[in-house]
Amino acid sequence: LGLPRVFSFCLFLHSSSAQIRYSIPEELTRGAFVGNIAKDLGTDVAKLAAANLQVLSDSDSQYFSVNVNTGVIMVSERIDREQLCGQNPRCFLHLKLAIENPVEFYRIEVEILDINDNPPEFPSDEVSLRIYELASLGARFPIQPAQDPDVGTNTLQTYHLSANDNFNLNVKARTDGGKFPELVLERALDREFRAFHYLVLTAEDGGSPPQSSKIRITIQVLDANDNHPVFDRPSYGARLVENSPLGTLVVKLNATDVDEGPNGDIRYSLSSHNSAALRQIFAIDEQTGEIRVQGNLDFEEATVYEIEVEAKDMGSPTMEEHCSVVVEITDVNDNAPEIVLTSVSSPVQEDAAPGTVIALIGVKDSDSGDNGQVRLQIAKELPFKLVSSFKEHFSLVTSGPLDREKASGYNITVRAVDSGSPQRATQKTFYLRIADVNDNAPNFSSPFDTAHVQENSLPGTSVFSVSASDPDEGSNAKLSYSILDSGMQDAPISTYFRIDQDNGTIYTVRALDYEQDKVFQVPVEVKDAGSPALSSTAVVHVFVLDENDNAPNIVYPSVPKGSAFHQAIPALAEPGYLVTKIVAVDADSGHNAWLSYQLQESAEALPFQVERRSGEIRVAQALRESEDSHRLVVEVRDNGTPSLSASVVIVISPEENGMQDFSKSLDLPQPSSEDTNLTLYLIISLVSISLVSCVMFGLVAARCLKAGSASWTFAGCCRGTGRKPSSHFRGQMKPDGFIKYLDVGGAGLTSQAQNYTSCFSPMSEQSDFLFVKPFSHSSTAETVAAYEQVTSTLASPCDGQAQPNTDWRFSQTQRPGTSGSQNGEEAGAWPNNQFDTEMLQAMILASANEAADGNSTLGGGNGTMGLSARYGPQFTLQHVPDYRQNVYIPGSNATLTNAAGKRDAKNAAPAGGNKKKSGKKEKK
Repeated sequence: LGLPRVFSFCLFLHSSSAQIRYSIPEELTRGAFVGNIAKDLGTDVAKLAAANLQVLSDSDSQYFSVNVNTGVIMVSERIDREQLCGQNPRCFLHLKLAIENPVEFYRIEVEILDINDNPPEFPSDEVSLRIYELASLGARFPIQPAQDPDVGTNTLQTYHLSANDNFNLNVKARTDGGKFPELVLERALDREFRAFHYLVLTAEDGGSPPQSSKIRITIQVLDANDNHPVFDRPSYGARLVENSPLGTLVVKLNATDVDEGPNGDIRYSLSSHNSAALRQIFAIDEQTGEIRVQGNLDFEEATVYEIEVEAKDMGSPTMEEHCSVVVEITDVNDNAPEIVLTSVSSPVQEDAAPGTVIALIGVKDSDSGDNGQVRLQIAKELPFKLVSSFKEHFSLVTSGPLDREKASGYNITVRAVDSGSPQRATQKTFYLRIADVNDNAPNFSSPFDTAHVQENSLPGTSVFSVSASDPDEGSNAKLSYSILDSGMQDAPISTYFRIDQDNGTIYTVRALDYEQDKVFQVPVEVKDAGSPALSSTAVVHVFVLDENDNAPNIVYPSVPKGSAFHQAIPALAEPGYLVTKIVAVDADSGHNAWLSYQLQESAEALPFQVERRSGEIRVAQALRESEDSHRLVVEVRDNGTPSLSASVVIVISPEENGMQDFSKSLDLPQPSSEDTNLTLYLIISLVSISLVSCVMFGLVAARCLKAGSASWTFAGCCRGTGRKPSSHFRGQMKPDGFIKYLDVGGAGLTSQAQNYTSCFSPMSEQSDFLFVKPFSHSSTAETVAAYEQVTSTLASPCDGQAQPNTDWRFSQTQRPGTSGSQNGEEAGAWPNNQFDTEMLQAMILASANEAADGNSTLGGGNGTMGLSARYGPQFTLQHVPDYRQNVYIPGSNATLTNAAGKRDAKNAAPAGGNKKKSGKKEKK
């Protein structure tokens, strides 16, 4: 480049040092030549190489490199003077070299010269200025200067401003050479004429060629409040009807202001010249200029209003403008009638007579003429009417009967209408309460109820709760319950039951005994607390449920406690021979009275067995001639829970002539002539009743056939009579007149599990009639036929009771009978209700008594109970027929007593010995 080089040498003893200076421009490329150190030092290149030339690390060695073979210094990295030295006028880099033998040091100084490689730069490309439109002329507005990192003539030299009408450029120079531009206002600004001015400022340096940059200047002229608001018209007019609704728009004002911002933001208000009354009627929205009604417009008070309005801007100082608004009022019928309740009589009694004054009502209307004429109205469906007393005064009176139970009160709306055009009306509603009077008696939910209670229940056991209601209210509807004494029991009903007078719950007073009383009629009265008090009654039928509280009582053989019954049998009796039969009864009913017989276990094997259901003791295996007597303990157990039992000891002695006459062996009382005559009377009565029943049955059958029924049953004809079963209690009938039903249906009776009911008319309390049907080992068909004949005869009085099936022909396993005629494991053959069991118990007892009576007139006599002679003398009490095949009519006083007398039998067999005592209860 032809740059000058300066050499400086410093020599020392045993060593030497020298300094060399070079000058190069910045931004040279890599490998650019700086200088030749060997040439400049006057040293041979080979000598430098042999002297081990080295570049010391503490110098700016990264920018330069030295070729030891040639001694040439070259640029090894880009050099930026502005980055190395900034704004310093001169910039230097240093390089240190060293050689050996002898040791010499060389210091090379390289000056970096500036070139015009940077243009002037503003801090941003655009700048904004906000200048008040009323700014003074000559006002100065500085602009941030541009920066140029170059030095000397290459740095920033001058500024240029684009042409405009309002501003000039002034450049200020500082002592350090810095230059700052300023804008000077030469002509006044007007925002309404031009709100923005756009200028361009250029900065230029002194390089060759020169470089420059530009900045855009945006000047926003700020508004000054130099204009006042202007209305679009000097005055406004409007017309309104009086009583216009609040918020009704009167007029909307419009004012403008050419200023901007707060200076052009207009606020409307009512002028202070307006009266306080006018300010209460009208209001103006300060933002929109809308004038609206905020008070009552009354034509009678004012026909026209003049409103002064002012508009102000929000500038400083504030500027304002005024206008007027004239509002005319149009008259209308604006006054509605008024209703005044002078007095109201509430509540009113529901038995108030028609014409009773309920309320006094007054009306008035502020209008005049037709607008002030008022009419009163009420709903036509109300039991009231309006009667005019004198002008503008009315009376509200009753026009018909009142019933609180239908309507406990009335919302009465009185409406007043004037005669204006258009009509105006008003109404007032008040509530009239109807006071209750005791005009309704309490009413039970049901006049007849049924309840069940377990016998032996503790006193105080809840039996049933009756419920009654009374449509009245207050004390007239406050109910109390009580039990009436019907006189149907021997003792007052209050000794059995009591009732809670508040809730109607019936409780027991004492423990009940099913064997003594099976059903009760409890008349209950409910009474209100009105004056006078009203009442009604209902009947609760309380049925006592049986409990297993009686052990079986062995009525045959009857032996004193601790003794044994001795029975002789032929020594050569074959297996199956009937030794004797145990007859027992149980005072309980239903399952509790189902009895089973069994032998207690003994140490020795016994050649006898007892039938589980019938109690018959038979020879189980052939007896040996040498056998002595056998002692059997027969236990009778009922089917209750827990089960109760009784036992009897029987000593069986084989003898050569073991046939006995049971009528002689039994220590039973002989029947008296009175009993014989009584039995004869009963037979005659039975035959008469049977004949009458057959005639009635024939009439019913003819009636059913005449009706053309293709398939009919006796039950259907009974239902056709329209008679209800007499077992349902009605009214205050005494239980002595009830018909007792015996339900012999249930499991094992028929394959279809149908219920068959026998009914018996009440009999005398002094005697019983017993008809016993023979039993035979060989002829089951005859037995069934006899049973059919008896049941069909006795069923005739049941006209009126529905029978599920008229076919009374049962198979051997279906017909009622003991286990002696069934499979012993068939549990379904037992009776399934308490009445059936009770009757069967009585039949057993009477059967034993009849069997012991050798002179009986019922049949052939001689203790065979009317059996055919072909049964032989062996069929005595040993052949007691199946007790469920007998028909028993309650009311007999026949008893079976043992040798100890009637007392033991009476205590042991309530179903037999106590029948006379409980005859009345039985019919219940």
